[in-house]
This record gives sequence, structure tokens and C-alpha cells, in this order.
Amino acid sequence: MIICRCEEVTYNDLAETAKNYTCSARELKLRTRAGMGYCGGRTCRGMVDKMATELNRTKHSQITLKYQPPIRPIRFEDLGGNDQ
Repeated sequence: MIICRCEEVTYNDLAETAKNYTCSARELKLRTRAGMGYCGGRTCRGMVDKMATELNRTKHSQITLKYQPPIRPIRFEDLGGNDQ
């Protein structure tokens, strides 16, 4: 089952990484790239947080992921205002 559809990270990828490294939600995100796609984690952040806390009952797993709105890339000429 795919948890992060932007980065195509599966449930098994997250579970295996959390088990092998006993990592916090932030470290799980950095190791698998879940939540780092175009949507900024709006669809998978909750699942990544939950998996990290349930699979690793350690104190450092209580650190939740930050919220960051998605940003759309634009061209520099659109910012400059140089009309040609």
C-alpha cells in the first residue's frame, strides 16, 4: 500500500525503516522521503507520525513533523516584472 503518493513510499518501506533504525518521525521522513513531495506531506504526514510512534515506543519518537505549505515553482522573469 502506498502511503506517500508523491514520493511513492509504501507502508512496507516505512515499517522496515522504522524497525531497522528505531527512528523518530522526522528521521523516518528523511530516510524514506515520505512527506517531501509536491504536496508537502498533507496526505501522508499523519500516517508517518503515527507509524513512528507506534513502531518505536521511544521518547524521541514524540517529535512530530512540521507543517509546510506546498510551493509552486515560477520563473525568475515572472518575478522581475520586465515586460518585453
